[in-house]
Amino acid sequence: MARESTNSPAPAAKVKKVRWYHQVWQAYQMTRKYDPSVTWVVLAVFVGTIALGLVIGLLVHAVVYLLLLSIPFAVLGAMFVLGRKAETAAYTQIEGQPGASLAALRTIRRGWSFPEEPVAVDPRTQDAIFRGLGRAGIVLVGEGPTHRIAKLLEGERKRTARLLSGVPITLIQSGNDEGQVPLRKLPRAVQKLRPTLTKQEVAEIDKRLRALGGVKMPLPKGVDPMRARPDRKGMRGR
Repeated sequence: MARESTNSPAPAAKVKKVRWYHQVWQAYQMTRKYDPSVTWVVLAVFVGTIALGLVIGLLVHAVVYLLLLSIPFAVLGAMFVLGRKAETAAYTQIEGQPGASLAALRTIRRGWSFPEEPVAVDPRTQDAIFRGLGRAGIVLVGEGPTHRIAKLLEGERKRTARLLSGVPITLIQSGNDEGQVPLRKLPRAVQKLRPTLTKQEVAEIDKRLRALGGVKMPLPKGVDPMRARPDRKGMRGR
């Protein structure tokens, strides 16, 4: 009689949890490549906050109390500055690459959806238009110089309006030319748009937009600017 195998399946490899201080260190290393001054700026904020607490403590005769109180504020201040510097460095890393606008737009966590494919691309210049949908309506974001992208944006606006008459359509040009929105300010510009649609209307528009399709285009490789920030939940020990 054949003996049954007693070998049990190998346990799945345990996924190693990334600690918050690992994220901070990675953000610092990435930022230092693009902004060598980050070390001194973060240290200046940390030491300056503690020094301020010490001065106030001397004035009110509570040196020890205010010195201890200033330490967590110094850490928070240093982390805030590092987060802002890391965000700037992350955008610098992808700026100028095709698809950089979409990479920035997809850092918007809630309220907006941006498909991976652009809805229009000029094959000669690689100028592209990306489409987003939220309660503020449809937003068309053009990536390219003003003198070229304006015509491409207007053509896509007309095509979208024919399919979805009456739906608000906002045109935004991403770039550094006059009248354009810089890459790092692009997510905020979209989030500031005023909601005018209900969630049910957004769902219905989304179904109809799928018929328009898109154009395959790879996203630039780089650091997600939002992931460059320290994990605040991890810092609280959760």
